[in-house]
Amino acid sequence: MTVPLSGIPVDLRAGRYRASIASVGAALRTLQHDGVDLIVPFAADELRPAMRGALLAPWPNRIADGEYTFAGEVHRLVQNEPETRTAAHGLAGWSDFAVTESAADHAVLTAVVAPQPGYPWRLRIDVEFRLGPDGLAQEVTATNESDTAAPVGLGGHPYLTAAPAGARAIDALTFELDAERVLLVTEDRMLPDRLVAVSEDPGGRDFRRGRHLGDLVVNNAFTGLVFRDGRARARLTDAEGRGVEVEWDERCPWVQIYTADHGVGADHRVGLAVEPTTCPPDAFRSGDDLLVVPPGGSVGAGWTIRRVGR
Repeated sequence: MTVPLSGIPVDLRAGRYRASIASVGAALRTLQHDGVDLIVPFAADELRPAMRGALLAPWPNRIADGEYTFAGEVHRLVQNEPETRTAAHGLAGWSDFAVTESAADHAVLTAVVAPQPGYPWRLRIDVEFRLGPDGLAQEVTATNESDTAAPVGLGGHPYLTAAPAGARAIDALTFELDAERVLLVTEDRMLPDRLVAVSEDPGGRDFRRGRHLGDLVVNNAFTGLVFRDGRARARLTDAEGRGVEVEWDERCPWVQIYTADHGVGADHRVGLAVEPTTCPPDAFRSGDDLLVVPPGGSVGAGWTIRRVGR
């Protein structure tokens, strides 16, 4: 059997939900409710567009120059995003995960990040997907199988949608996120500049009461999240209030929001990436909210994607 370009498919179903996972990057390839897409899908036999639906580990977002210091030692990673001269989105996104558990409504995929130049630790990553009446829950666990402590950051990368697919699909939608601060970034390299209150953001990226996206450009991390009953939420809806919501717990004090402005053709602004993360961009250099995992220790993160509105 020829394996599709996106890897071995794992199809899940529960009630009115359907999902498909691709083994490359443990990527969420499709998620539907009553046949309506909640994320921007891609074909099974298609090279995954960018990081759509993929897992971000052992770091999310970018590391400036691909260089950082940890435990007194300098490490240099490949700059896999040449235009920004950064190491972007970790090492797991193009790994082919093994399907270690599979049932009609849930699956577990596992991969090991092998020690390598720039990241000399062995990190096992287990990703559980569970589909139910409340949507799709994804739980990520990273275990340090090395003899020394390892730096780790985790995140997801789903592209939400609440409109028919196509260029500028998100322009007519409304986005809501109860976050008090936004991380401004440099224009040329998308690296952290300064953290400001959303009420003082010159880019107008205050989504606390919901905002029509229009032509607003966003590629920023937000923090100061409001957790109600231990959960933060981000919601994308159409004019009738129908759409999709991502919910996560306090293990992810940051969330990256991206309006897909670098997408080409029909992919330009086709969806809104909502990426819960355990740390901000460039955390391997700043140390901000960086997880340090002892030998044999584990850390985790998780989020749920569900339909909202009638």
